Amino acid sequence: MCDKCKKEKFYITTAITYTSQKPHFGNTYEVIMTDAIARYKRQRGYDVYFLTGTDEHGQKIEEKAAAAGITPKEHVDFVAGQIRDIWDQMNTTYDGFIRTTDDYHETAVQHIFQKLYDQGDIYKSEYEGWYCTPDESFFTDSQVVDGKCPECGRPVQKAKEEAYFFKMSKYADRLIKYIEDNPEFIQPESRKKEMLNNFLLAEGGLQDLCVSRSSFKWGVQVPFDPKHVIYVWIDALSNYITALGYDPANEVQPELFRKNWPADYHIIGKDIVRFHSIYWPILLMALNVELPKRIFGHPWFNFGTDKMSKSRGNVIYADKMAEHFGVDGVRYYALSEMPYANDGSITYETVIARYNNDLANTLGNLVKRTVDMCAKYFGGIVPTPNGEEGTDAELKAACATAVSKFKEKMDTLHIADAIDEAIVMLRRANKYIDETTPWALAKDENAKARLETVIYNLLETIRIGAVLLYPIIPATCDSIFEQLGTDIRCYKSIESFGALESGKEAGKSFVLFSRIDEAKMMAEVTAEIEAAKAESERIAKNLEKPEKPEGIAQIGIDDFMAVELRSAKVIACEKVPKAKKLLKLQIDLGYETRQVVSGIAKFYEPEDLIGKKIIVVANLKPATLCGIESNGMILASGEDTVRVVFLSEDTPLGERIR
Repeated sequence: MCDKCKKEKFYITTAITYTSQKPHFGNTYEVIMTDAIARYKRQRGYDVYFLTGTDEHGQKIEEKAAAAGITPKEHVDFVAGQIRDIWDQMNTTYDGFIRTTDDYHETAVQHIFQKLYDQGDIYKSEYEGWYCTPDESFFTDSQVVDGKCPECGRPVQKAKEEAYFFKMSKYADRLIKYIEDNPEFIQPESRKKEMLNNFLLAEGGLQDLCVSRSSFKWGVQVPFDPKHVIYVWIDALSNYITALGYDPANEVQPELFRKNWPADYHIIGKDIVRFHSIYWPILLMALNVELPKRIFGHPWFNFGTDKMSKSRGNVIYADKMAEHFGVDGVRYYALSEMPYANDGSITYETVIARYNNDLANTLGNLVKRTVDMCAKYFGGIVPTPNGEEGTDAELKAACATAVSKFKEKMDTLHIADAIDEAIVMLRRANKYIDETTPWALAKDENAKARLETVIYNLLETIRIGAVLLYPIIPATCDSIFEQLGTDIRCYKSIESFGALESGKEAGKSFVLFSRIDEAKMMAEVTAEIEAAKAESERIAKNLEKPEKPEGIAQIGIDDFMAVELRSAKVIACEKVPKAKKLLKLQIDLGYETRQVVSGIAKFYEPEDLIGKKIIVVANLKPATLCGIESNGMILASGEDTVRVVFLSEDTPLGERIR
């Protein structure tokens, strides 16, 4: 980073991802977008703190865990791990990752609730209305449309329960004035108008908000009334300050909070703008905490024209896409295809087209042939430019325009438009090659000086392109800097043309992006989509209420008691060679270890089982399977799909199951 670069704090957050299931491509877009902004700001010399994380409480998670036969904590630990793995695979550079099950967060949330209650902003009453479990929201009779949630369109259920409420109306006028006085607070403009017209200025005004639940247990307990759990709007939204160490019980807030708050940007999906631009600022007002500077509600990615849905078999996952297009291919498509305010669209055909046209042809081909020409004509040494003639000025002007407009677009979060500016510049460089014909200049002994200028101009243009595109495709741009033999990548270095050092040795060329055979790729992904759809249908069928089995022979209590079921822990597991269905497990019963062979290899990898506690038929006669002795049987359910019965972590080893 240049010494002259300005150091100023920049705090940016994503919404925390709900841990109900693995995030699809549309969910992953948000963290990729936020990472691009964070990287860009770091290039510009800002001291960036980038926060992301997971939202892990609520009724939906409690129900999903119960259906899977595991604890809610086991469920969220697994899904949070998936989320973090995908964020890491997408090469995102977050500085903090908060989980709402973190002890420090739960403690701070309880203190926040207590403070709001003590100062009279929270009161106890009873709620009756229509409840949407997926959205975890209550709705009135007038809001519900044909018995369905107005937000997601799924069925709602009538619910009545004791609850605590937050006095939203107390702060409504103050929030309206703040929004009017700070026109950039809610972005894009259409989202601001929606919040004002549909909620804050709507007939009847802002209603008080239900902030606790008593019909489920998986959440942060209300400190003075433990039968209630603190509802998501206080629990989840508070993460943006608790992650920085904020706690109203502190006499002095920690340095991390004092340095970074208020947030410069909350990057969120358009579906949760209401919660972030109304509930969250009012909560902060009640806490006497400064409001965030800007809230940006980004649009959604649809699959073609349809919303992604497992039941339709059209869900695309970023990690799966990366197998076909690489991580930077995924990042590039996500950021170049999403409009500023309107929903984006993703199909494999458009991903392939973007990849081939922009990455393989425009960028990759330009880099490869330019570095190759530098090696061929100058032995890999960056030449010295000699004056200016022909279309040199036009190329330099194109670079200056790209730098200026890229900065302008990125500063206003028009990321796709910023990328277009960089690609236009690179296309101009490709045209410059056709205009100057370096291969012809190389044959003319009197044109060496001109050839030096042409190759230098191309190398410098590529360097400028790599600086611009670094927030978008960072690994690729690192490779470009390597091929150019330079590490001059400070944003200040592209404000004028010519920072690339002559006389230094460039690196070796290599292919950045190979063109994709569309027909071959589409055949592969079509097969994957059909398989995913079939799996969704199979799962849906399994969830249907099964018919009562007939003809089951009854046994007496003595027969049942003769079967000795014991708890055990899997301490080692491996596949059995030449036996596709078998796994060989070493299990610890507490009083002894033994070997068990089980036909579950189709459904579980060894690492899925190691460390898990299971139920074993401990008094089964030994059997030999594929030449391996098995001393017991693992308890599992299902036929087409086998599910091993797992026990909680606190189950003692060797305990008899009754």
